[in-house]
Amino acid sequence: IYSPLPLSSSYGLYQLLLGLAIGATVVLDRSFTFPAKSLELMARERATVLAGVPTMYAWLARSTILDRYDLSRLRIMTSAAAALPAAHAQRVRERLPGARLYVMYGQTECKRISYLEPDELPRRPGSVGRGMPFQDLAVVAEQGRRVATGETGELVVTGPHVMQGYWGRPQDTARKLRPIQDDPRRWLHTEDLFRIDADGYLYFVGRRDEVFKVGGHKVSPAEIEEVLVRIPGVLEAAVVGVPDPEWGSVVNAFLVPAEDGAPSVDAILRECARHLRAFMVPKAVEFLAQLPKTESGKVRKRDLLGRVKPQ
Repeated sequence: IYSPLPLSSSYGLYQLLLGLAIGATVVLDRSFTFPAKSLELMARERATVLAGVPTMYAWLARSTILDRYDLSRLRIMTSAAAALPAAHAQRVRERLPGARLYVMYGQTECKRISYLEPDELPRRPGSVGRGMPFQDLAVVAEQGRRVATGETGELVVTGPHVMQGYWGRPQDTARKLRPIQDDPRRWLHTEDLFRIDADGYLYFVGRRDEVFKVGGHKVSPAEIEEVLVRIPGVLEAAVVGVPDPEWGSVVNAFLVPAEDGAPSVDAILRECARHLRAFMVPKAVEFLAQLPKTESGKVRKRDLLGRVKPQ
């Protein structure tokens, strides 16, 4: 098992625990900051399992040096910590056809909630799969009412894997673990927005605290980011809502260019206009060498908002 994930994160820690449980070799890497060295380590150790985050898969999808390394032993890849754009998932599968990619979703408060079987990736792009065994999940409105199939709501989950609570923080525990309508059990409220299809497959819409309104219309950054990363020359994308006196908020996009160079801003805006409604097209685009992230690979969008100059 090759893991460049920090052991201070739950996703990184349980690579080590699973290795101990089944007698596997766990190859620990400090990070994936220098991909060439990481790929060399994976090839040398003949890794069969790769535990990664979307940033890594974005690089693998677009890298010009991937073919220099023998990764033929690789048979399983897992992705968690943040949403994996469908475009990156498809490209990685094409470039590493011998490995099965499992897209997963979970939270530290309960670990894994769902995973998508690799064979379902082409049929259900953007899905994070169905729930794990021995748990119940639901998508609910703010009042705890279950929403209809296809509607957007907050994902909640209950089961033996859910935490008992936050240590020494009873108010936070009560906010996070509470009943839903017609079910008195303690449900973990993820504060993430999802929709669920008729077959029970989950689709991530966005984090509740990241959704904003433009001219009265709700905007999910994840939907815009999915379009942006499909544009040739864009490696990663992060979208934030910037306060605006006329529209309430406007869309700002921060992009990391691919190795072979970035597209022009005009080309980006034209492509967005083709696939998005007018109020979702970015009003500003900025290129960065890298996006600010937590140790577990999640983008620090508050840091990006701090870069925006007041109008």
